[in-house]
Amino acid sequence: MKKKEWVYREILYTTMELKEKKLTQLSLAQKLHISLSTVNNALKPLVKIGAVSVTGMGFRVTDEEKLAAYWASIRNLQKDIKYQTRADASISEIEKSMPPDIIYTAYSGYKFKFRDVPADYSEIYVYSSDIKEMKTRFPELKGPPNLFVLDPDPQLPHLSKDSIAPSCQLYVDLWNLKEWYAKDFLKALERRFKW
Repeated sequence: MKKKEWVYREILYTTMELKEKKLTQLSLAQKLHISLSTVNNALKPLVKIGAVSVTGMGFRVTDEEKLAAYWASIRNLQKDIKYQTRADASISEIEKSMPPDIIYTAYSGYKFKFRDVPADYSEIYVYSSDIKEMKTRFPELKGPPNLFVLDPDPQLPHLSKDSIAPSCQLYVDLWNLKEWYAKDFLKALERRFKW
């Protein structure tokens, strides 16, 4: 994931989960350990589409939905896939077999976060930096892959709770999936966000 995407996630996390609408470029740069120019460049397209408005001492989020849609449209989830395989077990059995350091996203993330599933699903997406452990638990098998391991950025573990990615990350990851039921999960998330 690109550093500007860290900025988008941090803004959405702060506004959606912490309910803070006013932020500063400097505080974001310091929190994410990135340059101020990276933050400012990330904000430019958001200002252009009306998702944020810049004030004298920072900026204010004016449209969370637009911000999330913009981030989702530039996200390249496929590029973050570091390992994929076929796991011959039920979805719940695969989820139970995960190592403790993973972060669930997409369908499983939604299921564990909200204790609900808007549709049946047959793929699992997780973030893990320990590809070796994932390959040990889930060796390569022929057939259509149903387990996808994504490379986490250094900021994601700090925003995740109970091994589940934050809601804004779930949204953009689901937005980037091709399975027909991804749309059912997205609509359910949007209802929860009241968009």
